[in-house]
Amino acid sequence: MAGSDVQDDLYRNKLWLETPLIRSVHISSLLQCNVYLKLETLQPCQSFKFRGITHFVEHALRIHGPDVRLIIASSGNAGIAAACATNILKLRCTVYLPHGVNRSAIDFMRKEGAEVVEEGTCYPEALERARAALQAEPKALLIPSYDNPILWEGYASMVHEIKDQLPANVKPDAIFCSLGGGGLAGGVIEGCKAVGWDDVPLVTVETHGSNCFYQSLSLNEGPFVGDLTSRSIPAGTRAVRVAEHDVTVAHLSCLTSRATSLGASRPSAAVVKKALQRQGGVRSVCVPDEMAMQAALNFAEDHKMLLELACSSTVSLAYKRTVFDKLVPRSEGKGPANVVLIICGGFKVSLEDLHAYKRIVEANIAAGGEWDVACNGECFAVPKV
Repeated sequence: MAGSDVQDDLYRNKLWLETPLIRSVHISSLLQCNVYLKLETLQPCQSFKFRGITHFVEHALRIHGPDVRLIIASSGNAGIAAACATNILKLRCTVYLPHGVNRSAIDFMRKEGAEVVEEGTCYPEALERARAALQAEPKALLIPSYDNPILWEGYASMVHEIKDQLPANVKPDAIFCSLGGGGLAGGVIEGCKAVGWDDVPLVTVETHGSNCFYQSLSLNEGPFVGDLTSRSIPAGTRAVRVAEHDVTVAHLSCLTSRATSLGASRPSAAVVKKALQRQGGVRSVCVPDEMAMQAALNFAEDHKMLLELACSSTVSLAYKRTVFDKLVPRSEGKGPANVVLIICGGFKVSLEDLHAYKRIVEANIAAGGEWDVACNGECFAVPKV
């Protein structure tokens, strides 16, 4: 069966939208290459999570029938995606949130018919409550946040779309995406493998203070510079060996980044393994919150769209050419590079947030100095302006 036929069969009843892939004239001009934006902000729940979670919910309906109750713990975007998906399919849904999630996100879930329970002060406490509810109801099923092959299969669909949407015979020189627990990256890796792009470099982006994937790669033999035994484990991080996948993952005791949608305390061990094994490798990058804030402001000015910090962290690398050129080196005689940025979206952003970002960035610039960016164990200073 041909690859396109497999794709059509796999995604025959998809609920997600095929989102546009547009060439950004603003960023392309800045970087002197072709930069394409995959606009997952245009999904019904305003984030990429709609792909994986609807794929999982459809699977649950086929296996467990219409009486199943879907339960999910979330800090916002995954809960919204679950509420949207279950509303379309007329299934019951309960979302467990930690206290502090903004009211507009809660209202969105309720408008989609979900029951919302606020429990605990952080995501792990909400997850614990969700698991307890799962035990109390025989027909309940827990929707995973990021560590599940069905989710990755849904997210992989965007790579199939990207291949069809790029100009004829164009293969990316790199794909950029943000990363929390690794669900999106797992989907991109699987999608690249399916379309013959396993050799395309993947650039994953996190923020300092919420970088469990970066720290996990550092704990394993792989792309990071230096000898494994010479790499120190930061305070507040615990190294845990996962025998099933033969990798070590980082468990973070505290998350300090404002990019709350990247707020996983540990990544998927399976995705860490995929990243370490892929032919094109992974360039794992960490940026400061303020650099992501500056990118959100620049992107809003250039493209008239609001981005969560979790999303603008990816874009931040495209607004700093000195960083970008390290990640996507120029090839003599090859012509301009072709790069895809996955604009993963997210509901947790407002005009008020952008005003706050502006104040924070201006104060940070006024304080002087440079921003520290890390990539695969190397650190370099980036001018703020």
